[in-house]
Amino acid sequence: MKHRFEVLDIFRGIFASMVVFFHLSAFSNTAVLNNNFIYNSDMFVDFFFVLSGFVITYTAQGMSAPADMKLFYKKRLFRLYPLHFIMLLIFVFIELVKKQFVGHIQVNQLNNANNNITTFFSNLFLLNSVKLPGVTDVSWNIPSWSISAEMLSYILFGLVVWFIHRFNSYKNRVYLFALVAISALLILHALSGDFRLTYSFDYGFLRAFVGFFTGAVCFNVFSATREKVIAKPAGLFSTLEVVMIAAMIVLVTFGFQLKPYGYIYELLFFCSIYVFAFEKGIVSALFKKSGFLKRVGTYSYSIYMTHALMLSLFNIVFYRLLKMPTTSYLYMFILNYYIIYLVSKWSYKHIELKFQWKRK
Repeated sequence: MKHRFEVLDIFRGIFASMVVFFHLSAFSNTAVLNNNFIYNSDMFVDFFFVLSGFVITYTAQGMSAPADMKLFYKKRLFRLYPLHFIMLLIFVFIELVKKQFVGHIQVNQLNNANNNITTFFSNLFLLNSVKLPGVTDVSWNIPSWSISAEMLSYILFGLVVWFIHRFNSYKNRVYLFALVAISALLILHALSGDFRLTYSFDYGFLRAFVGFFTGAVCFNVFSATREKVIAKPAGLFSTLEVVMIAAMIVLVTFGFQLKPYGYIYELLFFCSIYVFAFEKGIVSALFKKSGFLKRVGTYSYSIYMTHALMLSLFNIVFYRLLKMPTTSYLYMFILNYYIIYLVSKWSYKHIELKFQWKRK
């Protein structure tokens, strides 16, 4: 099967934008951003993990030989690491600049205890989603913990695929993927006493394992049922798509009550990705007509990786220097997002595309 999941790419962009608004709500004082749906939009990070498992399982269907695995790891590293590394250096530079200008401008947080030599190396080597001694919170480019978790998921996925082919277990691959997801969830339960998935700097890699391998199961279910299900009437898909949108809005809005049962979101995103992978409903049709949404999907990784820096700079300029009230985010969030969009467009073209692996 050769297919581009265009609508799922669009969802990646939409939910990367929701994570932007989640972080923006910390600066704002307006009902547009300060509401339960935005406050719980951090759960869309789990959508990224499930979607990543779905797409990577699709693209890696033919991977079996050691050379295939080596190429797989190389491609994924070149896809994620360059922008992560450049953003890390930018945050280090900002920390140095703060100390140089502390006597000349107001610096609210001169010494961020979380940005230290230990966390620099944990970020550098993509270990910032693993619980390490002395690390108590996210650091440097805050969203980058999930990139660490993503890379560790790739490593484990490659090993599981190797095991499948080494022991001729291809027919049992769905059960193996499910076993990894359930095992990671049970380990998190043993650590916390509930099924909460809101981990980042400590056990974020286990959170990613749960989502990624749920996505791997989702793709195999989609692949096995596609020919039969795709023949169903378009009206059925339209109904299911609307139901999935409504379910995501409701379950995320009630995140404070539901987060202790994190597997609910894994099931939600499993069903949503399965339904929208067919791209046959009215919501899919509307999304595919929007050039802007397609571009947001294309720039989603850059939006996710650059937004923490751009939010901070925007807040400094407009709210500390120009003394604008935080209630003005009622409309200023549009300008803030547009700036992030433009920066992401540039970084996609000049960093992501420039450094990605290319076959000679």
